[in-house]
Amino acid sequence: MPTKFKHIVIPKEGEKITVKGGKLHIPDNPIIPVIEGDGIGRDIMKATRRVVDAAVEKAYGGKRRIIWMDIYAGENAEKLYGTVMPKETFDAIKQYIVALKGPLTTPVGGGFRSLNVTLRQVLNLYACVRPVRYFQGVPAPVTHPEKMNVVIFRENTEDVYAGIEWEKGSKEVKTVIDFLNKKFKLKIRSDSGIGVKPISVTGTKRLVRKAIIYALAKGRKSVTLVHKGNIMKYTEGAFRDWGYKLATTEFRDKVVTEEELFSKHNGQVPDGKIIIKDRIADSMFQQILTRTDEYEVLATPNLNGDYLSDACAAQVGGLGMAPGANIGDFIGLFEATHGTAPKYADKDVINPGSLILSACMMLEYMSWDEAARMIENGIETTIKNKTVTYDLERLMEGATKVSTSQFATNIISNMR
Repeated sequence: MPTKFKHIVIPKEGEKITVKGGKLHIPDNPIIPVIEGDGIGRDIMKATRRVVDAAVEKAYGGKRRIIWMDIYAGENAEKLYGTVMPKETFDAIKQYIVALKGPLTTPVGGGFRSLNVTLRQVLNLYACVRPVRYFQGVPAPVTHPEKMNVVIFRENTEDVYAGIEWEKGSKEVKTVIDFLNKKFKLKIRSDSGIGVKPISVTGTKRLVRKAIIYALAKGRKSVTLVHKGNIMKYTEGAFRDWGYKLATTEFRDKVVTEEELFSKHNGQVPDGKIIIKDRIADSMFQQILTRTDEYEVLATPNLNGDYLSDACAAQVGGLGMAPGANIGDFIGLFEATHGTAPKYADKDVINPGSLILSACMMLEYMSWDEAARMIENGIETTIKNKTVTYDLERLMEGATKVSTSQFATNIISNMR
């Protein structure tokens, strides 16, 4: 029986992406659910869909085509359903597996801590994947931005983002503080708020596994576990230990640890193997600036990855050029990494680069790499030509400011 939705219109053409033999099966005309997003989402999603459609047409000569299917979250959903996060939106993403999403605003008093976090948790999208690389011509605050080319795998469901906390002065926090002080002889102040930071072996292993599989598939040379285990030994320190154990059991013939590299291999990486290493989080922030090109894939607990991905993006043009995705075992939700910027909504001025590059990640996830490379080449040529949106134009000498839609048109024209 075909799926029936209340407000989602299923396209008459196109096929579902399916999972066969533990792998995605991508038809030539996949139906891709798309959430337009709030605020500037309306502008950047229009631009992104045009760019993706043009790239797929140019790359495959009409043999492949994305069939977009609008689904709803945020302001659009509230108008249709009376709620900002309707159940059939989750159902559609589960059934169609790969989706594209614009930025969403969580309304005050809306019953959700965050719409983005809710999507990740309900759909079990445990890996936040953030590639950060430099596009020639983008203004950057560092001397050698071209050295930045990392992919950050950030655990998405645990750590402080689990959202387990109690407000200062509440009955619940008093119960927690009294229990901890009495049971474990602690001295937590009574005027404290309390949060719980869970990090599990399950969450750690599936995240590190995905990072290693990616590194092996993409020819990356190393995976670095980033943690604060020198202080938080049983959460972040355990993340480090469990990560190493996963690497050296499941991938023993394909990895060498940094310690083994020098104790057994005289500092030379054996052919066909990648290095597994770890860094303390505060040291990592320094090294991603001073020794940038020594790092390729980073695997981190949630909060470390949140900070680190934005810090890396700042070196190569900021969040306007930073793509992202939230991925589970198979479901992939690809999204802009910035907010909704409502004061710029419907003005056709915002840089759509983050969402367009997130769509490139989506194409790569579908193994449509040729179309993804065309888009990246189009973006780089457009930026080198200095025909850019206001955020980049104000930082570039001799640049021409263009609208969101014109920037997309220029990308399409410059695709090779």
